[in-house]
Amino acid sequence: MSSPMTSAEVLNREFLEMRAKVLELAASLDRLDRAEGVDANGSQGASDPRLQRLRDGLKILLSDDSERAERVQLLFSRDYDEGWRKRFGV
Repeated sequence: MSSPMTSAEVLNREFLEMRAKVLELAASLDRLDRAEGVDANGSQGASDPRLQRLRDGLKILLSDDSERAERVQLLFSRDYDEGWRKRFGV
């Protein structure tokens, strides 16, 4: 059984990929800010729940919580529907 990696080892292995994802997200948010229908304060977000979820997801990412991935997954997931089989005809 191998021992877990240190934080430095994880950072060495994943830094460039994480950096690329942050840059990609920043570019997407910049495009959104420049798009018609959204002012500099992001007022479109008040009427679009998707943008609010993205903002909520960023808050989760910036938190010190050790369960960030789970919380983000739940943020973007639908609530469980016991009748899903019937609804989808499965």
